Amino acid sequence: MSHSIDLCDVTLGYGRHPAVHHLNGRIEAGALLAVVGPNGAGKSTLLKGLMGQLKPLDGRITLNGFGVRDIAYLPQLADIDRSFPLPVYDFVAMGLWRQVGLFKRIGAGERGRIEAAIASVGLEGFETRTLGSLSGGQVQRALFARLLLQDARVILLDEPFNAIDAKTAADLLDLIGRWHAEARTVIAVMHDLETVRRRFPQSWLLARELLAAGPTDEVLRAENLLRARRMVEAFDPFAAACDRGAA
Repeated sequence: MSHSIDLCDVTLGYGRHPAVHHLNGRIEAGALLAVVGPNGAGKSTLLKGLMGQLKPLDGRITLNGFGVRDIAYLPQLADIDRSFPLPVYDFVAMGLWRQVGLFKRIGAGERGRIEAAIASVGLEGFETRTLGSLSGGQVQRALFARLLLQDARVILLDEPFNAIDAKTAADLLDLIGRWHAEARTVIAVMHDLETVRRRFPQSWLLARELLAAGPTDEVLRAENLLRARRMVEAFDPFAAACDRGAA
């Protein structure tokens, strides 16, 4: 069976008000896909739908050959609570919870994997530091280390390079490249279009609906980007709610 994620006439939203609507498309296994579009285009909403956090208001999302447990999700850096005094080591170790459970003792093998993940993102020596003491780039490195431990077949990244330094972004882009070489499916919400052009072979352009999908150079044409901006600017936030599926 061919592995893919299929969207059939999908509408996603909050309180029955659509944020993105009538999405149709297929994401093949092993894709390295950037999701781009203006602010308010529904990019983060799409990721929440793909990971199962949001149920479609209409249409369906089908995981062909994948299960929900095959998906790992990296939220926006701004959504991470850094006030809780959690050491980097314990934060990264949370990536193993699906494999070892919440209360099982971590053995020598798991400790080796945790240490290797921390080293692979350049955080050796930071194991006992708390998240609140780290820079934004260091927190993002810790998040990527946690993703490494999840060993997921599908990886969803929500604006992974916002508010981090150029060196961290370059290192983490190299890690994404390694995931792609391992035939993992990587879907990333991105704002930096130059990085998308250089590093992501496939793109989806959202503007509350899917305006273009395919090879990045074709999707990111000037006329497509202009149309996307105009569509989002014209969007009516008080549009009528969806009725289908309502109680």
